[in-house]
Amino acid sequence: MARQKELEEEGRAARKLQEGRQRLENQLAPAKALTSWVPKGESAVIVGRHIGGMVYVGPPPRIDREGYSTKSRPYIDPALPVARLERDPRGTQLPYWPSYSDLSPICRATYLDWLADGRRDASYNPGYMFLYFYGLERRFCVDLPEEEEKRKILDEVRRLAALYDNNGSARRYLGEFIGIAQLDLQDPAASEPVLDFRGWEVPFGLKVAIGSKIAQDEPLSWDWVLSWLICHPEHYLRTPATRCQEEFRALFRLRFERRFPNGLKVAKPRKMLSGRYQAASQEFHADLKPNLGGRPVPDISGLRKPLEIAQEVADEVTEALERFSRYLGRIPDGRGSIEAQALLPAELRPLFPSDALDRLKDWAASQVAEGALVPAAEVIARIGGTLPEKLTKSLLTGAADTLARIGFGLAPDPRFALRSPKIDEPLVIYALEAPIENLEDVSAAYRAALLELALGVFVVQADGVISDAERRALRDRIERAADISAAERLRLAANMDWLLAVPSDLALLRRKLKETGPDVHVALRAALVAAAHADGLIQSEEVARIEKLYKALGLDPGLVYSDIHAGDVLDDPVRVKPATADVPGEAIPTAVRGLAHKLDPALIAATRAETARVSSVLGAIFGAEEAEPETAPVHPEESVRLQGLDAATTALVREIAGETHLTAEAFEAACKRHGFLPAGALEAINEWAFGIYDEALLDDYDGYDVAPEIAAAVTAEFAKEGRHVHA
Repeated sequence: MARQKELEEEGRAARKLQEGRQRLENQLAPAKALTSWVPKGESAVIVGRHIGGMVYVGPPPRIDREGYSTKSRPYIDPALPVARLERDPRGTQLPYWPSYSDLSPICRATYLDWLADGRRDASYNPGYMFLYFYGLERRFCVDLPEEEEKRKILDEVRRLAALYDNNGSARRYLGEFIGIAQLDLQDPAASEPVLDFRGWEVPFGLKVAIGSKIAQDEPLSWDWVLSWLICHPEHYLRTPATRCQEEFRALFRLRFERRFPNGLKVAKPRKMLSGRYQAASQEFHADLKPNLGGRPVPDISGLRKPLEIAQEVADEVTEALERFSRYLGRIPDGRGSIEAQALLPAELRPLFPSDALDRLKDWAASQVAEGALVPAAEVIARIGGTLPEKLTKSLLTGAADTLARIGFGLAPDPRFALRSPKIDEPLVIYALEAPIENLEDVSAAYRAALLELALGVFVVQADGVISDAERRALRDRIERAADISAAERLRLAANMDWLLAVPSDLALLRRKLKETGPDVHVALRAALVAAAHADGLIQSEEVARIEKLYKALGLDPGLVYSDIHAGDVLDDPVRVKPATADVPGEAIPTAVRGLAHKLDPALIAATRAETARVSSVLGAIFGAEEAEPETAPVHPEESVRLQGLDAATTALVREIAGETHLTAEAFEAACKRHGFLPAGALEAINEWAFGIYDEALLDDYDGYDVAPEIAAAVTAEFAKEGRHVHA
């Protein structure tokens, strides 16, 4: 038994010895035998790691470059030492142009681990990926393998490009290789436009594709023209083109094909195309002279006219998408909402259909048919999906724009109203003659007529009773209003219905009238007096209300009587209050109706001109939101600096970054606090924002919308650096 146990022990020891020798041979054999390229599907064992194919293994050959010699970067030399424990995935010891032979043992171990793990961990420094890529591009361009192997290499580089897509150098170098490889293999992707590009110059493959089409007298379709524009370093696409890529491309196609239904014909340039592929490893280059049927391909590099045409179309499309883009800037997740769909240009809506928008249109039509006032809360909830606690100007403006783009008007429009409605007040929905894209585009005559109408309604509401005669007089003034369009006349009528239905706010009007100056008083006096004569009768309550408004303007109330009785108004008895039957007391004499107030035509023209002149000033006063609270003044010691800005402008940007929207008045007040004029500050801030963030910080939209991405970045910068920002 003892002898049997001894034999078993000797057998186990022999087997262990044999296994150890085999492991050693497995480790050493590849290092001796593999001295070049390891194809895909095969493997090499390096320091105990099984490294899949598509790598060079062995002593690196010498590369002669510009008078000096160096070792080929991608060759994995098994004779070089490798660290056993330490690793450096962040690449703190990695040089800019890595070479396996020159790496530290720690970096060699890290690189081999990355290779053995499938080359799929993007958290490793991109330098390790580039070292691997150097071997792929060398194999493809220098060794010139069979087409099947080339395709495998191209697929692998595409995978790496996707893995390190957030790295600029990877996008550039790997993208250049992919373009050249696709041309070499006549890959289908080489004949497709490049619509997602972040490089520095027009890709060589795109030059070949467009040049080939021009050589064959083939007109360029919209996608090739847009691709050319996107990739050209001297042409710039604004924010809507990047924020709303799908909508931008769809509208570019529609506008381009409307202008060039058969494509854009481009004259052949005389210069022929040539280029050079410089390897990312800097170890070699390849001269490129593409041909088409044995003839050289024209070089499009010097052409300018096609790009100018493309830029014109792109600018037109960008402008059409401005509002939609600004909405997505404020509400990044808002794509597909009713308001977002309505802000799309009309020609895009069939391509991006919305059942919710169709339901809103049906609902609005039913409200118009019923002819009833609609609660403001219901309108906002229908459009926004939720019921807000407060009805803000931006909500109302968005609702008005949404309805206008599907053919319905909303009164009042907060851009021009004496005041905005409250959440518990009604609104007026009415049918437009046609959808309107830009509600703010109205004439000065409309602004003046709306102001006169608003003040007129304010006066006739004085006695609490609005007679049919007063209604007719107000409507007659709308019909007689000169220099306004039919669409504007509809808007005036709807605003009259709202003004008559909603009680006037004398306190609010008094506060706002105090903001006016002497230059607007003439127009206001004319509008108020004309309202008093609306029905040919002057009520005592109307006179009293006008007196209060005169006081608010800082005028002598005694002017009311001289203004009312100016011109050809007869001094006949004035009816103070209509007689009421069956009320005891003395009978009131039958009213003697005076002759209609006749105004001098020249005076009317002068008054209207004066009203039009001040209408924009009044619009700013009456259409503004309630005054926002003043922020605390900025002390010099709290001033900090952002890159490219002085301390004062930085302080202004810091204040703005805390808001989502500023009224014109709030922005002006902020500029004043920091010692700036609004126009100059707006230009300086947006120019700075374009330089740093490639987008304006402030969008002029019913005041100023603050770009959320930039505001968040600025706020984060301040939070990071505290009170001592030197970004």
